[in-house]
Amino acid sequence: MQLRPLEKRDLPYIYKQENARRVMALWFEEPYTSFDELEILYDKHVLDQAERRFVIDVNDEFAGVVELVYIDNLHRNTEIQIIVEEKFQGQGLAQEAMRAGLEYAFNVINMHKVYLYVDVENTAAVHIYKKIGFEMEGTLKEQFYANGRYHDSYMMGMVWSSFKEIEAKAKEQ
Repeated sequence: MQLRPLEKRDLPYIYKQENARRVMALWFEEPYTSFDELEILYDKHVLDQAERRFVIDVNDEFAGVVELVYIDNLHRNTEIQIIVEEKFQGQGLAQEAMRAGLEYAFNVINMHKVYLYVDVENTAAVHIYKKIGFEMEGTLKEQFYANGRYHDSYMMGMVWSSFKEIEAKAKEQ
């Protein structure tokens, strides 16, 4: 598995993800984007320094995306998001890709904190995020609207010092 920058050639895969209602509900976003709109958004954001989008590449196959969005260079924090294609789920890929995204956020673009939002009902994701080292920071009541109803969301975060401790422990093993 490797992370590589999202490229225009990846847009058909992104289009498929963004038009999957089940997938977008996990990201608390509205599904159904036209391909033309997606291309325009790509062209508009390709040089945007407030976000980084990566493809999870497994043997030259598109396996998902990891995104760092709302990069705030003043406060040095960013939100991280991930989608793993169904075919690649259950293989530990989400953990590996999230760790790579965290490594990039902390060691390349010098973030102090990385945070995420996750539906309180998405117990599998919460488990993975805790296992990686994210800490629960709070519950946001009826924060997101998806699939016809409001959802509570956990906000989870990791600061640089915690990441360094996790990194050090991993090197010891």
